[in-house]
Order: sequence, then C-alpha cells, then structure tokens
Amino acid sequence: MTSDKPDFLHEAGPAAWRVAAQVVTAVGQVLLWILTGIGRLLRPITNRLVAALYGRSTPPPASPPYGGPPPYATPDGTLFTRQPPYPAGAPAPPPRPPKTPPLLRWVHAWRRFGESWAYGPVTGAILAVAALIELPLHHLRVVSLSGAFALAATLPLMFRRESLRPASAIVLGALAASLLSGQQVLLTTAFAGLYTLYILAQQLPRQSTGVLGVCSVVAVGVVYLASGSLDDIPWLAGFTAVIAAIGLGDARRTVETAEASVDEERERSSETLTRLNAAQREQAVLRERARIARELHDVVAHSVSMIAVQAETAPYTMRDLSPEAKKGFGEIAGAAREALEEMRRLLTVLRAEPGAEPEVTPQPRLDRLNELIDSHRGAGGDARLTVRGSARPLSTTIELSAYRIVQEALTNARRHAPGSRVNVELEYQGDRLAVRVTDDGATVPPTTTVNTDGRTKVMGHGLVGMRERATMLGGRFAAGPRPEGGFAVQAELPVGQNRRS
Repeated sequence: MTSDKPDFLHEAGPAAWRVAAQVVTAVGQVLLWILTGIGRLLRPITNRLVAALYGRSTPPPASPPYGGPPPYATPDGTLFTRQPPYPAGAPAPPPRPPKTPPLLRWVHAWRRFGESWAYGPVTGAILAVAALIELPLHHLRVVSLSGAFALAATLPLMFRRESLRPASAIVLGALAASLLSGQQVLLTTAFAGLYTLYILAQQLPRQSTGVLGVCSVVAVGVVYLASGSLDDIPWLAGFTAVIAAIGLGDARRTVETAEASVDEERERSSETLTRLNAAQREQAVLRERARIARELHDVVAHSVSMIAVQAETAPYTMRDLSPEAKKGFGEIAGAAREALEEMRRLLTVLRAEPGAEPEVTPQPRLDRLNELIDSHRGAGGDARLTVRGSARPLSTTIELSAYRIVQEALTNARRHAPGSRVNVELEYQGDRLAVRVTDDGATVPPTTTVNTDGRTKVMGHGLVGMRERATMLGGRFAAGPRPEGGFAVQAELPVGQNRRS
C-alpha cells in the first residue's frame, strides 16, 4: 500500500521553493523602489553636479540691426563695434560642431567597455589585485592561506561571462571555506560573493532564485554558528546583505524581461504600421491608376476616335479633294487608329495588378474563334458560330477586340445562364464588323443594361470592359435582356482603313 507522505513531500518541495522565490522577489522589488526613490530625491543634486561637470556656455550677444557686428561698451558707456575676424564681404566660416561634455564621453566610453569582451577579464583581474592589496592592510601575508582563499574568491570572476555557474561555484565555495576555517573576512572577497549572488539571480529562473536564496541564508547561518569570522558583522546585516543581493538581481532580471517585452511589442507595432502604410500606398496607386485610365478613356480616346472618324469620312464628304489630300487624310486616320491601339495597351497595363506578370503570349485573332467555341462546349455549353459576309483580314486591334467581346459574352453565358444555347454571329459589312452574341437562358436583371451613351448603371466589370473596347475604337455597344427571353450582346467595330499588322 502506497503512503501519502512521499506525494506530500514531492508537492511541498516545489511549493516551498516558490514561496522562497516570492519572498526574494518581494525583497528585491522593495529595494528597487527604495533605490528609485532615493534617486528621485537626489535628482536636483545630480543635475547640479552634472551641470557643473559639463560647464555652462554663456549665450552669444545679440546681433545689432542691419547685420552689423555686435557692439560692446566701455566703462564710461561709450559703444564700440568689434571688427569681424574675416574680411568684409567674405562668407562667414561654418559653425563649429558642439563639443561633447567630458562626463558624457566618459559614460559612452564605459558603456562601450562594458559591452566588449575585455570587460569580464579586466574587472575580475582588478578585483583579484584589490584583494591582494587588502591583505597587508589587515596584517596578513599575501603568500598564505588567506591569500589563496582571496584569489580563489575573486579570480574566477574573470570567466563569469563564459562560464557563470562554474565560476560562481568556485567563488562562493572559496568564500564559505575561508569563513568556516576562521579566516578574516575581506571587503573585496565579501563584495565578490555578493556580486556573484547578484549575477546568479539575474541569470537564473524564478524558482532557482528561491533555491539560491534559501541555500545562501542557511550557509550564512552555519557560518555564524560554527565560526567567529562574522562576529564583527551583526547577523541581521549579514542576512539582509545576502537577501538584498539576490533580490536586486531578480528585480533586475524582471526589469530586463519587461523592457524586452516592450521592445518586442514596439517592433511588432512598427511592423504592423509598416505593412499598413504599404497597403495604403498600394491602394492609393491602384486608385490613381484607375483614375488615369478613366480620364484617358473618357477624354483622350474619345477625341482620337473622333479624329479618326472625321479623317476617314472627309474624302466622302469633300468631293473636290486632291489625291494628295485624300492620301493625307488616310494617313491621319491610320495614325489615329494606331494611337488608339497603343492607348488600349496602356489602359490594359494601368488596370492590371501591380504584381501581375506582363502578357507575353501572342494576342488571339478571329481565326481562333472556333477553338473558343470548342472550349465553351467542353465546359458543358452549347454554342454555334455563324459568319456572314466576305471574311477578310482586319487589323490586330479590331480582331482582338472582337475576340475578347465574344470570349467575355460566352463567360457571362456560362455564369448566368448555364446550359443555355448561345449563338455567335459575325457579319463583315462594308466599313464595319458586327458582333452579336445571344443566348436563350434566364435574363439578367435590367440594371445590367449597358449602352454606348454610358448613362445606364453597370453591374460588373465584364460589360464595362466590352463597352470600353468598342467605344475606344469608335464603335457602338449594347447589352441587355431580349424581349423573347435570354440576353444579347451587340457590338459594331469600324473597320475603315485599318490595316492588318
């Protein structure tokens, strides 16, 4: 039958260490508050001391009006003017950079030294030399047992950064052995022991700090009972010094942990703000690109298309034109059509996503409509292509726009009227290419009706894109429900004198 005593001891042990750690933490926090309060009380004195060490610079005399040199007065009240140290009309020398105060330079130098690799070995060696110097002051020989204990309690601190726990074990063991053997306590070795407890509490976790505090108090109590080395030091002062060193180390670790947490939170906040600013900049860029695209389409594209149309119709409306004039109007119309094509490409780039890859595949033409119809059938749709008139090669802009209009119309049919029958009609007229795509499926809400006048509201980007393709070329576009049911998309693209490119 199992007894409850081992379980009780197993649970009571960690609880006792936690209580000890909480006591040590409380003492450290109280001492930290006391030191902080003392620092605040002494702040006026320290400010005056710092000002005295820095030195105060007197303010420069006020410059006289009209940019002259500053005057000075003699004892009888007569004003004289100092001559500038540089010739008249020459530029004034640049101001000298302010000199760093001596105390501030010393503080920066000490911080750099504390962060270097030499800080541990140098300070440990200085502490060992100080212990050897202190021995003759107490009438003790350097080459003796006291000297050996003094070196053992101070010299290992040279390696406290690389091997903290072994060095601390040697320092604390040598200090305890010297006190138990009746050796006289030295100020240097006592400081080394308290400093070792401080850095141990600063590095160890909270529960280990409680174990360190209990063991240190027990060790000091054993020294008071078994030896007379600490008889000159009141027992309350000894216990308080040990607990204070451990408590301050634990409080310092808590402060550093809190500062690290604040720094991490500040860094996370900075990263979040950076991402938010980047997203806002991207949105602003997208809005600006959309605005530029709208202005180009609404203003420039309309004007250029009007130039092209007027240049193409001029030979028919003006019968007395010479062949050279007719040729000139034809060149104007061709240049306008090329400008419209380049503008279409620019609008495509402006409306594309910033991270999208540029389109490098060949642009589709009307000879690939059969492939498009077959792909629509493969997706479960029913489509039929009808071509009227004499088919002839057209410019890349016209054929690409017609192909994209048919492609978008088939996509809308699959999306809004799945399973419906779609009729695609191409009619080659004299100066125009008519595109008509109809289906017999469910009608789309009337709010999606789009005409070339642009006065009706549009629901979706597909119809907008088809309308822009048609109007950009000077054509006409209409889309809406049919009276007999279904939906119809109609576009007329002017062919004119567009040449195959």
